[in-house]
Amino acid sequence: MINKIVLSMAMLRLLSGSIEIMAALLMLRFNQIEKALLVNSGLALVGPLVLLTTTTIGLVGLADKLSIGKFVWVLAGVACLFIGILKK
Repeated sequence: MINKIVLSMAMLRLLSGSIEIMAALLMLRFNQIEKALLVNSGLALVGPLVLLTTTTIGLVGLADKLSIGKFVWVLAGVACLFIGILKK
């Protein structure tokens, strides 16, 4: 039997991948740099949201198995990822 949390995380990643493929197809269909950049900008919102949501689901699933110290380290790691992604 597949774990519900793992299934949720996998489904979010499949959805994210499908959105990426659709965006690539839209870029090819429009065949214009300006529109391709607009589609790409929309993807810039989807990626971090999927990362945050998937990580949150995983952490909720592990909450009863992690000590407070390990939980803080995981949150610090996620915070470092977002700082690295969003900092320009």
